[in-house]
Amino acid sequence: MAPPPPSQATVAQPVIDSAAAAPPADRTQPIPVVAERLPWRHTFISLQVPNFRIFAVGHFIAVIAIWMQRIAQDWLVLELSGSVTAVGFTVALQFLPSLLLGPWGGMIADRFAKRKILILCQSMAAVLAAALAALALTGAIAVWHVYVIALVLGLVTVLDQPARQVFVNELVGPKYLRNAISVNSTTFQLGGLIGPALAGLLLTAVGAGWAFAANAVACCSTVAMLLVLRKDQLFVSAPAPKSKGMLRQGLRYALSKPTIYWPWLMAGFVAVFAMSLPVILAAFADHVYNIGAGGYGLLNALVALGALVGAVASTRRRQLRLRSVVFCAGMYGAMLCLAALMPSMVWFGAVMVLSGFWCLMFLTGSNQLVQISSNMGIRGRVMSLYIMVLIGGQALGGPMLGWIAEHADPHVALLVSGGVPALAALTVAIVLARKGSLHLKVDVRDRRRPVRIVDRPAAT
Repeated sequence: MAPPPPSQATVAQPVIDSAAAAPPADRTQPIPVVAERLPWRHTFISLQVPNFRIFAVGHFIAVIAIWMQRIAQDWLVLELSGSVTAVGFTVALQFLPSLLLGPWGGMIADRFAKRKILILCQSMAAVLAAALAALALTGAIAVWHVYVIALVLGLVTVLDQPARQVFVNELVGPKYLRNAISVNSTTFQLGGLIGPALAGLLLTAVGAGWAFAANAVACCSTVAMLLVLRKDQLFVSAPAPKSKGMLRQGLRYALSKPTIYWPWLMAGFVAVFAMSLPVILAAFADHVYNIGAGGYGLLNALVALGALVGAVASTRRRQLRLRSVVFCAGMYGAMLCLAALMPSMVWFGAVMVLSGFWCLMFLTGSNQLVQISSNMGIRGRVMSLYIMVLIGGQALGGPMLGWIAEHADPHVALLVSGGVPALAALTVAIVLARKGSLHLKVDVRDRRRPVRIVDRPAAT
């Protein structure tokens, strides 16, 4: 691995656990902290690692395809059932397994080889996408088919997501972990920009079946990418031995650290109320603006455009603090509330771009904070708890917001979607300010940061 450039000064700064006498497996390893802002040519410095470069290409292709399948699946259910609530129920089935079984998936990720888990999961996802494509292309598809396949795909996600999160560290090592997480987010959002647009074109031209077929092929390409990785260049950590109470150990560890607990709590509010945005956008596309499948794909692409900008901005983030993670969650909720008040689709689309930006800034920051605050020996379980909240929360929020959009109004659903996370972020910010003796400073003479949170000066 190439050494960091001179301008990328790195220091090792340990994060202290709550219990000083904790066993070695529970102690957080030193964390690389970027002390200087990276030059633009090093924005994606983690791609210097050959294995991560291969993985990123496969991940990019897979993300485009999974977004195509997600948009095609939601629109197909809306066409077959005529119900936004049914779309939300589909989301719930896909994410419910993570809510119920997420910690178990993290325990498996800690105990077994992550690369083999990913190969197995992507192979299963390819089979499911191929089955969905066959049903759609033959005209035999029914809503219950989509429900069943969404549920099974959710079971696959239980294993895939924690293993994928931890595998990034095995690809790049601790030195480039933060940058690699941001690069992953960038490729995810770039794929999220391209995927919905392609799905809209395919839905309009040839139907949903070909979008499902494309995802099946993409899953196979991901398996191929995983197989060609150089195993001798992986930073493989020793698997955690099987022991009694592994899940409880992970939960206690997460609850004992503020840099894990508070992002986890905010992720819960965002997941339940604000992460099922495609369900609400389906209602806006069909009932408010009457723009059809192509317009639905466009709205999702606008969100992804803002998220792409946020992903690039996250690679430039010099400091990662808990307060900034909470702030980004609050801004995301505020943007959703603002979008609900927009008078036209043009303004609505513009605010959707801003919503995507703040959503991604929150998701990347919270992901980085949780990962770098946990030791490798327990990181799979910690990340599975985080994913359980982030993905499982959508299982609760999808049907709820779909029901509100269908029986009340899409604008009301969007206000609820943004208002609750915004209020939660404000409440958490007040609690953290009191605990940390922080206050809000306004300085109109500072053009770069006119409003910022600073330490309260000590009493004389």
